[in-house]
Amino acid sequence: MNGSMASSQELVAGIVAGAPQSGSAKLLICPPFPYLAAVARQVSGSSVLLGAQNVSEHESGAFTGEVAPAMLRDVGCEYVIVGHSERRALYGETSFAVAAKFKAALDAGLKPILCVGETLEQRESGGTESVVEVQLGAVIDKVGIAGFKSAVVAYEPVWAIGTGVTASPEQAQDVHSHIRGVMAGHDAEVAGSTQILYGGSMKGENAAGLLAMPDIDGGLIGGASLKAGDFLAIAEAAAQV
Repeated sequence: MNGSMASSQELVAGIVAGAPQSGSAKLLICPPFPYLAAVARQVSGSSVLLGAQNVSEHESGAFTGEVAPAMLRDVGCEYVIVGHSERRALYGETSFAVAAKFKAALDAGLKPILCVGETLEQRESGGTESVVEVQLGAVIDKVGIAGFKSAVVAYEPVWAIGTGVTASPEQAQDVHSHIRGVMAGHDAEVAGSTQILYGGSMKGENAAGLLAMPDIDGGLIGGASLKAGDFLAIAEAAAQV
């Protein structure tokens, strides 16, 4: 929940102008709801993709303040984030609610980005693997492993978000590998083809080391996405992988 119309347009213009022209990196931006239509016009014809930060699990109806999946498609979104750690922590979204949003997004032709991850307390008690298993499992139970053919997973170590602390490449890789292993227990092909992003304070200085890990396929960028130069530094690192 950052920015204004003017700052949003300036940021997006910088990203579109500086997007890497080579390499395999894809850039996706997910602005706040009020700016989606304007940003859609800005990225039209460019390589930059558009997504939203959240979505309702309902198709339509008397749900004041909510935004339906079809509405996001209507303004040009291709992706939507579901289950972001802030939605889970601040707004009480359960894994079952997140799974319902994941299904609603798929049904509307959107590609959900499923966020999973543990808090510091859960990590220190040795619960990292079980936490991500439960979060993944709720979605697999809802849509089946085949649902991930048109989806992305993002690992968010909640303890490394906005704290300045970043998981080491090896720590992040361990969890990414576990996520892929859980998925492979259902379908190895789907597990191998699913992008798993790292979402814990990735920035230009540490992106190359993280992205060099075999199971880290990209980044879900928070603070470093608010300045075009910072975001593009990560994009350049991704383009070199």
